[in-house]
Amino acid sequence: MIEGKKEFYGGLGMMVTFTVVLFIMFAPIFKGKNGLEYLDELYNTISKNSAYYIPEVKKGVEDKFKGNSVDVTLKMADEKQAGQTAPLFKSGGASVSTSGAELKVSGDLAKILENCLADAEDMYRNNGQAVSGKYGYDEKRVLFNWWNALKAMDKNLKTQKKFKEAKMVTTVRKKAVETSYNYYKIEPQKIDDRIGMVTFSLIFYVVYTVWYGFAILFMFEGWGMKLEH
Repeated sequence: MIEGKKEFYGGLGMMVTFTVVLFIMFAPIFKGKNGLEYLDELYNTISKNSAYYIPEVKKGVEDKFKGNSVDVTLKMADEKQAGQTAPLFKSGGASVSTSGAELKVSGDLAKILENCLADAEDMYRNNGQAVSGKYGYDEKRVLFNWWNALKAMDKNLKTQKKFKEAKMVTTVRKKAVETSYNYYKIEPQKIDDRIGMVTFSLIFYVVYTVWYGFAILFMFEGWGMKLEH
């Protein structure tokens, strides 16, 4: 039984409004995207500018590891991946031998990582054709293979107690390969160019969340359910 009709129906009206807005948010009316997809794309374009670490990573590679030779054995997922990954290292001047899903790589660590960073740079700039043309297969697959190869390389270097080299390999994987893969085909924007939409979205999120909370509160109070100390 409803004890406070004013509170209950007021809360019910707020809940209906909340539901209508939620329906609109999931409708593809924002340039063919729903509200969540549109805002996700917006924040991705803004965050891409702040995720560009390649120049500083490249400087670290050149300053600390030039002329540093490594010999590593990498276990890939399968023979196909090993075959696709071998050219990545060869393009960096390393010698590579393949046995099933296993790669044995010898070469200058700096040159290997610089080649990886060059691919990551092209992908970050959305120039995927340069990468796919370089190796003869899909550019995102190239970065995926780089990610797995560097992960295996990090593991092998640690078994050799080459911790500084392993740390740099991990840095390249996380700050260059991962970011380039995740932001591929996203066009970067400055937050100043979209400050109006960013401000609106943040205010809307707060108001919309509070709106839902008060709708529940008023409906429960209308039912006679109150929180007491």
